[in-house]
Amino acid sequence: MRKKEKGQGTFRVREIRLDTQEQPQGPADRTRNTELVIITYVFVLLFALLVGTMVWLNTVKHTALVQNVNNTKKDSAADRIIRGSIVTEEGAELAVTNVDADGRETRYYPYGQMFAHVVGYASNGKGGLEASMNYDLLSTHSSLLSQLRSEESSEKVHGDSVVTTFNPVLQEAAYYALGSNRGAVVVMEPDSGKILAMVSKPDFDPNTISQEWESMMADSASSALLNRACQGRYPPGSTFKILTALGYLRAHPTDWNNYYYDCQGAMSRGDITINCYNWEVHGGEDLEGAFAHSCNTAFASIGLELDNAQFKSLAESFCFNTSLPTSLPHSQSVFRLEAGSSEEEQMTTAIGQGNTLVTPLHMCMIASCVANGGIMMKPYCVSRIQTYDGETVSETTPSIYKELMSADEAQILTQFMKATVNYGTAQELGWGWYSAAGKTGSAEYETEGATGTHSWFVGFSNVDDPDLAIAVIAEDGGTGSATAVPIARAVFDAWYGS
Repeated sequence: MRKKEKGQGTFRVREIRLDTQEQPQGPADRTRNTELVIITYVFVLLFALLVGTMVWLNTVKHTALVQNVNNTKKDSAADRIIRGSIVTEEGAELAVTNVDADGRETRYYPYGQMFAHVVGYASNGKGGLEASMNYDLLSTHSSLLSQLRSEESSEKVHGDSVVTTFNPVLQEAAYYALGSNRGAVVVMEPDSGKILAMVSKPDFDPNTISQEWESMMADSASSALLNRACQGRYPPGSTFKILTALGYLRAHPTDWNNYYYDCQGAMSRGDITINCYNWEVHGGEDLEGAFAHSCNTAFASIGLELDNAQFKSLAESFCFNTSLPTSLPHSQSVFRLEAGSSEEEQMTTAIGQGNTLVTPLHMCMIASCVANGGIMMKPYCVSRIQTYDGETVSETTPSIYKELMSADEAQILTQFMKATVNYGTAQELGWGWYSAAGKTGSAEYETEGATGTHSWFVGFSNVDDPDLAIAVIAEDGGTGSATAVPIARAVFDAWYGS
């Protein structure tokens, strides 16, 4: 742009430029721009995290969220859906909704107390499968035509059914064999992880739980709502010698069969004395004999020999100090042994005492692992979800957790467990028309000044091709051979006699 400018009789042309280029920025401008860029990146990052979280919740965590016992959102569906049934593979009803002529619904449990903890209850809150499968029981995958017909007639549509892996024959046998004892029985299929029976006592009747709720809440001593099978934690006693023996096998892979110990009924280290049950003197024992006779002094000496860190690593590989690979609500088992642990802790831990605690479900999984050639399967109790008309909606596929021991190690432990039945502490199981292998346990405890002994047995049947694994605990039942072994035998007898 040019402009004429008058000066001294002449005109000068002054050029004025409109510069479109950016002017140099000062420090304040640069700082402001940097802040805007940072804020933009932060918002983009937060948005990406939000999207990622939503995708993760709706894919990876979807099942866990909808089946969470605290998720009551689905309960509103009860206004239009009749709660689905809980049944067995054979069609036996474990929980069903009855509807009378006036449309009133009543949740009914045909087996009463027998399946109380695993099936659960649906009043005064929810428990068991009634809680964990609530979303599925109040969902429907019936045909669109069926749903339209129900809507036209102003009737509710039936919810989907939950088909369980439970076997009523085994459940009934376990229930009555446990009798008046407090404790639990768990029965599994070793090569699939199917839970075939799960009993816990004291129990309750889900049909009358509303009427008995206040008295149950007031009776804290019985803890009747606690599913001891997967939530009760106990010292494992000599059943833990399965893992102690495995630790010795790994420390002596080529010469374990040269093991020899002369049992004198007791052994001492400093102020601690370990004695065999009733101070019995076993004399000279190889590793199999020490296992079969449950020689405490022999295994206490093994505990002193094992490397603490390796022993802890072994226990933790078998799911101690962590969650079990199952969706069932459960307590974590505990193993406490450190590099600097005392000789007393080493000895008591090796024989399943000390600070070790375990659930019956966990011990059943360990027995199943031995029976299954060293492979631990993930336990489950829901076989499939199906519509009211019987069409499959989803199905559970057996899943391997891990191979926790070699086939050779599993075979050696099976040999030891067979010896326990053949000439050891579980000889009562040797009289049946089926083969069995196992380990007894007499777990001493002290709680608030009270002492006692829990009775344990873990093992499996049909040893050459195992089909049942079992864990039994009877609180204050004394020795494993006195109480737990007869309970296990009653369950095996019912199965092979059915």
